[in-house]
Amino acid sequence: MTAENSFAETDNLLDAMASVVGEANVLTDPGHTADYLVDWTRVYSSSALAVVTPKTTAEVAEIVKLCGSRNIAVVPQGGRTGLCGGGVPVAEHRSVVVSLKRMNAIRSLEPASRTVVAEAGVVLEVLHEAALEHGLVFPLVFGAKGSCTIGGNLSTNAGGSNVVRYGNTRELCLGVEAVMPDGSVINALTGLRKDNTGYDLKDLLIGAEGTLGIITAAVFKLFPAPIVRTTAFLSAASLEAALEILNRLQDQTGGGVEAFEYMPQPAVDVICKAFPETRRPLEGAAATGILVEVTSSRPHDAEEMEDGSIRLETEVLELMGDLMEKGLVLDAMLAQSDQQRAGLWKMRESILEAITRSGPSFHLDISLPLAQIAPFVEEMDREVARLGFQPLTVGHLGDGNLHYALSAAEGRDWDQLPLETAKEQAYALLKKLKGSFSAEHGIGQSKLSVMSELKEPSQLTVMHTIKRALDPKNIMNPGKLLPLMLSDNETPRPARH
Repeated sequence: MTAENSFAETDNLLDAMASVVGEANVLTDPGHTADYLVDWTRVYSSSALAVVTPKTTAEVAEIVKLCGSRNIAVVPQGGRTGLCGGGVPVAEHRSVVVSLKRMNAIRSLEPASRTVVAEAGVVLEVLHEAALEHGLVFPLVFGAKGSCTIGGNLSTNAGGSNVVRYGNTRELCLGVEAVMPDGSVINALTGLRKDNTGYDLKDLLIGAEGTLGIITAAVFKLFPAPIVRTTAFLSAASLEAALEILNRLQDQTGGGVEAFEYMPQPAVDVICKAFPETRRPLEGAAATGILVEVTSSRPHDAEEMEDGSIRLETEVLELMGDLMEKGLVLDAMLAQSDQQRAGLWKMRESILEAITRSGPSFHLDISLPLAQIAPFVEEMDREVARLGFQPLTVGHLGDGNLHYALSAAEGRDWDQLPLETAKEQAYALLKKLKGSFSAEHGIGQSKLSVMSELKEPSQLTVMHTIKRALDPKNIMNPGKLLPLMLSDNETPRPARH
């Protein structure tokens, strides 16, 4: 194709898309598209023929058909808070970015059935507020809640701080509406909790990072809002002790633990250095610091005792005393006000920005069987310290998800440190301990080589078979999640990372 023909085809595509969504919603000026073409980390950036902002599922379907007929890649995009480059185009493909920000309606909220239907562009915090108006909660929570969108949450099967109680996005979703690579629409927004009529297509699309289709809306479970909560920061005797504390708390409160966050002393220190106004939760150092929150929606747990205390808080305090006597808890503080609770959570949610401010770093988003967390941390901390790194780790300890970050140890030059050696040791140890190299942030572009090397070859083969069957032209978010598209008679070949 000559350059002249290529320009003509592009102009034709732009005109056709403008006829679907309106000229104002087809962005081509670099000043208007720049923010859509770089990810949150600023590591991944690219170009696109246009950024399109449809308002309806029908418009999304027409855009996909127009691109498919011209072999133009379609890159779905949500709130642009991803950390793996999954929402920006790759240079190898002529692409159109489809931003779902205008699809931001909450179509229905049914308090009786405790379900809500939300479009992909709904901001997570907006959904929180809508549920609370009815005395309910949508329990997916993490630091980017004010800007991330439901579509992105579904695309990456996002987790967060209270997966220990409610599960990942996948567990919260009852059905989806989605546009497939051929432009057809799947409508499964019935909200059924039991439906054994074939393959569960929602679970195929959730976590697929837009490589199999574009989720345009979803129906979610809602839960009764807690009427009482107890938030505390603990110094546990060890990581092994922390897991015993978690189990005791779960048993005592009937599964009321909503968050159980690992915050060791180095993480607290880097937060306090970056944000000097942060109040340290304990007077002494907590090598194994734990931020725990227990909630209940039962009136019984919110009752005021004879001494003026609240029943749930009294039960947690009594358990803490018992755990201290057994040497499992070394120190603890319970938040005595909403302000103290907010301070603890602000500290937890500041960790990524604090690490970023402290200098260059590398971040692993990993998961492990609960029994293998302590062995991983102990061995990795020892090995990376020997290599000259300072580990800055936090994690959702209740569900086995660690955010294991590496920074330069004091007095060491980041550019001189053997980062590849540290990464290889981490991945080898993860494989040995039956862990995962991607827990809740997705694969995107950043983990493609690791995916190729560490994912079981037979699983990759099945994934490629599904991809070829549903998206034979490879137009749906190419260059993400899966290593290079393979022909039918090839098997995946490992690539070095």
